[in-house]
Amino acid sequence: MADREFEERFEETWNGITENGNFIATNNLKNALDHLGFKLPNWQVRELLNDLKDQGKCDENKGISKELFKEICCSQRRDATESRFKATNTVSAKDALKDETDFGGFHTIMYEEQRSFSHWINAHLGNIEDLAHLLPLKDGGDDLYQKIDDGILLCNLINFAVPDTIDDRAINVGKKLSIFKKHENLTLAITSAKSIGCHVINMDSHSLIEGTKHLILGLLWQIIARFLFNKITIQEVPGLINLLQEGETIEDLLKLSPEQLLARWVNYQLEKAGVDKKLNNFSKDIKDSEIYNHLMHQIAPQHLHVNKSALQKDDLTERAEETLKQADKMDCNEFVTPYDIVHGIEKLNLAFVANLFNNYPALDEPEEPIEGIQETREEKMFRNWMNSLGVNPSVNYLYTDLTDGLILFQIFEFIQPGIVNWSKAVREFSKIPAKRNLEVLQNCNYAVELGKKLGFVLVGIQGDDIKTGNKTLTLALVWQLMRKYTLSLLAKLSPDGSPIVESEIVTWANQRLQDAGKGISIKHFQDSQIKTSLPVIHLIDAIKSGAIDYSTVKTDNKLGATDALSNAKYAITMARRIGAPVYALPEDITEGKHKMVMTIFASLMLVDMS
Repeated sequence: MADREFEERFEETWNGITENGNFIATNNLKNALDHLGFKLPNWQVRELLNDLKDQGKCDENKGISKELFKEICCSQRRDATESRFKATNTVSAKDALKDETDFGGFHTIMYEEQRSFSHWINAHLGNIEDLAHLLPLKDGGDDLYQKIDDGILLCNLINFAVPDTIDDRAINVGKKLSIFKKHENLTLAITSAKSIGCHVINMDSHSLIEGTKHLILGLLWQIIARFLFNKITIQEVPGLINLLQEGETIEDLLKLSPEQLLARWVNYQLEKAGVDKKLNNFSKDIKDSEIYNHLMHQIAPQHLHVNKSALQKDDLTERAEETLKQADKMDCNEFVTPYDIVHGIEKLNLAFVANLFNNYPALDEPEEPIEGIQETREEKMFRNWMNSLGVNPSVNYLYTDLTDGLILFQIFEFIQPGIVNWSKAVREFSKIPAKRNLEVLQNCNYAVELGKKLGFVLVGIQGDDIKTGNKTLTLALVWQLMRKYTLSLLAKLSPDGSPIVESEIVTWANQRLQDAGKGISIKHFQDSQIKTSLPVIHLIDAIKSGAIDYSTVKTDNKLGATDALSNAKYAITMARRIGAPVYALPEDITEGKHKMVMTIFASLMLVDMS
């Protein structure tokens, strides 16, 4: 952090957190340091305060003066600088920028991605009133990192990609937000991104406000990809059933990733057009623009007069330019430039193809409706949770992607590192079908064994139930994984690392509500009061005083369905704004889904303990 930036952030932090501008209460020191980017654990802050008291610099009653706070911050800044080391690695490429890490290394930043994402954001979010002071972004996207630092753009982007993820009432808006309001928005954006299945690592509000380029571009791509890929499903486009290959079932199609489905779709359209070419990737295979020309000519309605005249050009850049003129006729000239095509920039070409599919799938509808493939709210939530953890490969369909046990093993490791004995797990399966079946069953049996080791209730669940994708029993196992994962996070924060049980969460919630004088308590997670969301809303305000805008909350004892859902949407979003990793949906509260309600309270307890 440069000296000038440090001074500006120091003044903004001081003015935003001090009482009467004279001092910081000692119990608010950690919060103040956090906002300046010095994230110290609680024990270290306590030691720091004890040292200051011993030196006679700090008085519990008076608090911490501005001079002392600056001395503390400068000391922390020196320590951080001294702890870094410089590597000799450098990155050089015409199409890349360099983003220095905290430890002196470099991440490669694609300038073309920066430009592409900025253009797309301008095109799709440019008319949103709350973004008028931020958009349009510059043509090359050079101001992208600065413009996302108040969180408003990110929150709106998430809502555009997956509508209604964030309740607008919880977003702090305005041209000049305090640093604390910015951090709230960015925290909300990060936790909301997780809730839609984005894998967010090494990222918090500080890394975003500092404009860490590789993290920002990575997050933007994941959010944009959610928008593009959400429609590439059999549920949205039943005509995808045309892509089934000989001997395959619908389940085989369901487990394909969006990238795999798009590749099949392109090849299907090429075959229909009588073109003897195959797409195997979104990089080198499209550099000559041939596949794009044949694809667009095949899927475009005739009245658009899309042609393949680009193929008459020998120069690949000129051919790509002409190709994009044809895409313009289809209103699909997004994400790529001629440079991106000729240089095979994979991510952007994938986005270009996804956009073509979403606008012109050109697939015949099945003669009969496809039954039993509609993903439920619960299934989607579990899938998003797993993907946010970073399981590899990503989960596309619960009942096919868990059947070999490998993703389950990864989740067990997230819950209790070291629990999986990898010598008992088969990670590379035989190509001989009979042997492969035995290896997969071995993995599934071991997954059940691990569940029992963690105390799961798995009566009647056998390895074969996972292997065959038994929906009821698979959901029962996945729920217990999520529950155990949530409780394991709490256990890591308890003084002795002992497990937390649900009754302790209820006791904690009631104590917090009582201490804050909220005049409300719950008996258990099936308490009918919870359906109004008021216990959750009051608890959020108890954890972070003043967080809730009660003018937007319906407080009647008996709420109608509309008001109850309004409260629930606000409660879920506000929980995320204070940093709670909530995956539950508003309907889980209003419908009294006690299992998911437990995870909401547990996530809030996690924030309080942190």
